[in-house]
Amino acid sequence: MLAAFETAGTFLRGNLHCHSSISDGNPTPERVCSFYQNAGYDFISLTDHFMEQYGFPIVDTSAFRRDGFTTLNGAELHAPSIANGEIWHLVANGLPLDFAPPDAHETGRELAQRALDAGAFVSIAHPGWYGLTLEDALSLPQVHAVEVFNSISDKETGRGDGGYLIDQLLNNGRPTGVIATDDAHRYLAEVCCGWVMVKAQANTPEAILCALKSGAYYASQGPDFHHVEIDGDFLNVEMSPVNTVWLIGEAARSQSVMGAGIRHARLPLEKFRGGWARLVICDENSKRAWSNPLHLSSKS
Repeated sequence: MLAAFETAGTFLRGNLHCHSSISDGNPTPERVCSFYQNAGYDFISLTDHFMEQYGFPIVDTSAFRRDGFTTLNGAELHAPSIANGEIWHLVANGLPLDFAPPDAHETGRELAQRALDAGAFVSIAHPGWYGLTLEDALSLPQVHAVEVFNSISDKETGRGDGGYLIDQLLNNGRPTGVIATDDAHRYLAEVCCGWVMVKAQANTPEAILCALKSGAYYASQGPDFHHVEIDGDFLNVEMSPVNTVWLIGEAARSQSVMGAGIRHARLPLEKFRGGWARLVICDENSKRAWSNPLHLSSKS
């Protein structure tokens, strides 16, 4: 949670999961990059489906980088299978262009580990959309993040939430980051609805990837975190105006502040000691932002 507010750099807005006509999206890669640049994003990662039917693409988007806008090469990786028989959906940002296709026997765990070993930022995509369970997630190696919100899954199926899995992983001692994405395909109602704000020292693929791996980011649908810090037994939060602030933790542990136009909150940490807590804020338009989890030691 605190890495985004304790490290030097500038917050950059990015989308880590989207598709093009190279797989099952509508626009060309160039149009995808142009769309997000024109929408005010600082970076994106085009993550077409890494599947045989599309030729196992990792699209080189370096030609579409501009001053103030960059790209991370990536892909959405697939392997058989989660417990309900669906194939795995894992997003890997920062993949090398020569990342080898999976063979017929490679498992989701093996594919995720290979992407991690190749230097990628690996996340679990839209777990609610295809019924991914805690047991499925625990079968993977330690990946970096879970999508707390996936816009196209929310718009098309009402299953865009991944908070249930994040909390269960944390309850089971598995750290995870929290990201939000568009997973854009058609570039209609699903776009510009979920993103990450990454605190990076430069707007370059290398700096952004380093910041992501260090946890220096938060996820949002609109609200902004300006500063978060621990002050003794309290968490101080500064943010854009919101109506609700939640600090949630293991089981039913929670603290909240409610009101109109809240910009500052001071939340007691006592009940979260020895466990984890994550911060969620919600504005008057029901748009949310989510911090990465904070892990708190017990008092001595």
